[in-house]
Amino acid sequence: MLDDYQQLVDEISAALGAPTTLENRDFELIAFGAHDSGAYSTKADEADELALDPVRTRSILRRRSTAAVRAWFEGFGIARAQAPLRIPPDPGAGVFMGRICLPVRHRGVVHGYVWLLDDGHLSDLELGGPSGPPDPRLARAMETAARIGALLAAEAQADEELGGQLRDLLTGPPGGRDTARTALRAALRGAADGPLALVAVTPWAPRDASNAEDAEDYPSARLPSPPGVAAVCVLPVPPGPGPAAGPAAGPAAGRSPAAGLAALVRLRASTALDPARTAAEHLLRSAGGGPERSGTVRDRGFAGVSAPRRGLDDLPAAWPEALAAARAARADARLGPVAEWSAIGPYRLLAALPAQAGPDPVVQALLKPSHAELARTAEAFLDCAGQASRTAQALGIHRQTLYYRLSRVEQLTGLDLDAGEDRLLLHMALKSARL
Repeated sequence: MLDDYQQLVDEISAALGAPTTLENRDFELIAFGAHDSGAYSTKADEADELALDPVRTRSILRRRSTAAVRAWFEGFGIARAQAPLRIPPDPGAGVFMGRICLPVRHRGVVHGYVWLLDDGHLSDLELGGPSGPPDPRLARAMETAARIGALLAAEAQADEELGGQLRDLLTGPPGGRDTARTALRAALRGAADGPLALVAVTPWAPRDASNAEDAEDYPSARLPSPPGVAAVCVLPVPPGPGPAAGPAAGPAAGRSPAAGLAALVRLRASTALDPARTAAEHLLRSAGGGPERSGTVRDRGFAGVSAPRRGLDDLPAAWPEALAAARAARADARLGPVAEWSAIGPYRLLAALPAQAGPDPVVQALLKPSHAELARTAEAFLDCAGQASRTAQALGIHRQTLYYRLSRVEQLTGLDLDAGEDRLLLHMALKSARL
């Protein structure tokens, strides 16, 4: 499929004599072609072209554009455009060259954009409109863009079917799981035998159709599919083992995400989860949870990676693992934004507990905002295995200050921090409250 896109992009680039890129509607790079005086450029020529336009450089080298660049281009109405649009340069935004945008549509839905880089030689190109028909070369380019749109639409349909099969396998009724497993195995062929891992991203809030004005152009949000991802779907996320209150809780405490993204990732080996982590980071950016997004920690997305699996039969058990790891990443900043099931320690047990009405009674008084420093001290003390010197050093306080705070913790909870069972209860109650 990638070769098909590349061939079509090269056709447009050659016909119009301009460097060309193809991006999907999430501004993720699919293919690009360079053109230089009637022949394709050398690598040196391409490097020179890239240096002239930082936005194109980033798109090619990082495979996507920033949210700011996306917003700037969408401000010209490209998501609603039915015909080519001319985009002026804006050096302040890093757009040193103008562009002609060819919307890639299929049956009225925008699936992506073809970008023609214009150093001035396309300034007289007639785009068409009330003043007259478009330049014949541009008309042919739009026909090629329509062929690209048909390919993208077919790919989206195939991805949607795979996603439905994955959803039925993970959370469907027992009778439907066998059917979904068979269909998924047939679609994935050899990859179905593994090794595989599941990635969970919560909360899932894709950026498609965030603008109500563009909703008609995005009737259904296509889910991202990074390299190595075999299938993706959106699933409801059940409540965790208690409200998100605790030593690190903020204003968003108590809200459980309503939906999460599940991604089935192919691994190179059952001992290497690197492809799953890479896919998780890509998906977080697609969900707006990457470093480009502003907001508090609990506003952003987090991802979890299950233990590896060999084949499809054990995937339903892998989904709770991935979800628990994502919750742990959200609860404990030391784990996130991507956490692996094997590395979340006590959260593996706590995430499996049923939903509660509130935090354990032993920590209720300790979790009041006025006692936040005491709760943080108690958790640090227990994380350090009760070693006072390590705890004081970690918190940057004097040991006498630590002893005073721990005595206050005992008064508030009624627990004896010299007793192993009391320490265990307090430690688990604080960790559970984080979830």
